[in-house]
Amino acid sequence: MKHSESSINVIINPTSGTKSKDYVIKCLKKLSREYDFHFFYTEYPHHATEIALESVQRSVRYVIVVGGDGTINEVARALVGTDTVLGIIPHGSGNGLARHLHISMNIARAIDIFKQNKVQQIDYGIANGNLFFCTCGVGYDAEVSEKSLNQKKRGIMMYAKNMIDVFRNFKPESYRVTTSAGNFDGKAFTITCANASQYGNNAYIAPNADICDGKMNISILDPLSAVDIPRAALQMFTKRINDNPKLNELICCTASIERETDGVMHLDGNAIYTSKNINVEIIHKGLNVLVP
Repeated sequence: MKHSESSINVIINPTSGTKSKDYVIKCLKKLSREYDFHFFYTEYPHHATEIALESVQRSVRYVIVVGGDGTINEVARALVGTDTVLGIIPHGSGNGLARHLHISMNIARAIDIFKQNKVQQIDYGIANGNLFFCTCGVGYDAEVSEKSLNQKKRGIMMYAKNMIDVFRNFKPESYRVTTSAGNFDGKAFTITCANASQYGNNAYIAPNADICDGKMNISILDPLSAVDIPRAALQMFTKRINDNPKLNELICCTASIERETDGVMHLDGNAIYTSKNINVEIIHKGLNVLVP
């Protein structure tokens, strides 16, 4: 079956972010004379993946996500290696991938991107068989993601509270990171494999990361004390984390991470449990995305 250029499936996560999706739907319906929109609301975990897979099977040309990085991850994992194009209307708590791709947080401007029809092929990562598009990692940020797993309240204030709660009892683990660009052996506050430059909310953990270069920037922060945290946080939000003397960076295509025990790992902010040995690789230009 040939692609239908006018047919667009819109996948909406009604629970993402903190704002209503009604305005987004209203804006899209104004374009209904030009585009054949089909709206789908997610009802349970991984439902977005199921809808996206069916979209691919039906040769739908565009799949638009109204949600955050977690929903984008669910949809994008079904689109990799296909001709179907991902569109993003940012409506999450952090919106890391959208921000990296310079997609506007303004809904009307984000929708205007569809009219331009500019498609870019971007990289994605695989960590122990699990796909990620922004970042994956272990350590402090993974434990914060774990704490957020079953919380109904979202937003930056809740995330900040979780960060404080986790820090109080956090103990850095010992790691061995092996790559072609060099190795790391020691305790770390966090280890982040960055395909994109930021976690979300313009918190840049790897300011120089290029989502189209076939490589990841592995940012490794040595253990941080309570005194170190404010400076590290300020450097992230000003894109100057590379100036921090406790940051180690390795740029590579593949990496092996060994830790003391099995435990939590985050993928685009969502926590999962995996083994103590983690293998990470970047797949070059495997996903088509609409960009400004």
